[in-house]
Amino acid sequence: MLEIVTLFVQAVSLAMIAGWLTLGVRDNLVHPELNEPITAQVLSMDRMRAEYPEDYSRVAHRAITDPAVQKLAFRAAVIVELIAAGILWLGVGALVLALVGAVGVEAARAVALLGAALFTSVWAGFLVIGNHYCYWFGHTIAQNTHFLMTLWGIGVMLLLLAG
Repeated sequence: MLEIVTLFVQAVSLAMIAGWLTLGVRDNLVHPELNEPITAQVLSMDRMRAEYPEDYSRVAHRAITDPAVQKLAFRAAVIVELIAAGILWLGVGALVLALVGAVGVEAARAVALLGAALFTSVWAGFLVIGNHYCYWFGHTIAQNTHFLMTLWGIGVMLLLLAG
């Protein structure tokens, strides 16, 4: 009985991060104007330049101001998010199939763990890249969101590994 409940909880937990990421991907595809300018601001370090000019002068060489490169970076992030969302949903499906005995539990958890790792990597990647572009100087809300999403992903990975 515990195995069934554990698989159910794992499937629901994975579905939550899959749903969250899917909604984000949807908005990035349908309304790129919501996040694409923020990506450009981070890469160009606009807020840091405006609000902390002395600090900016030390790291200004890192800034990417080419709009084509900024757009490419945004699109690359959306593609990675889309791939992660797809694998997350495959993991959810595999866990549900494991619940009814149609696939092996170990295989289902492996797919689910891969999806959770990709989810976590998206947000950890934003933290690392954002750190390079000093986004804590003007994008602390984004940094906090990325940190929380990383922790959420780690939590789901631990839940999958505990089963």
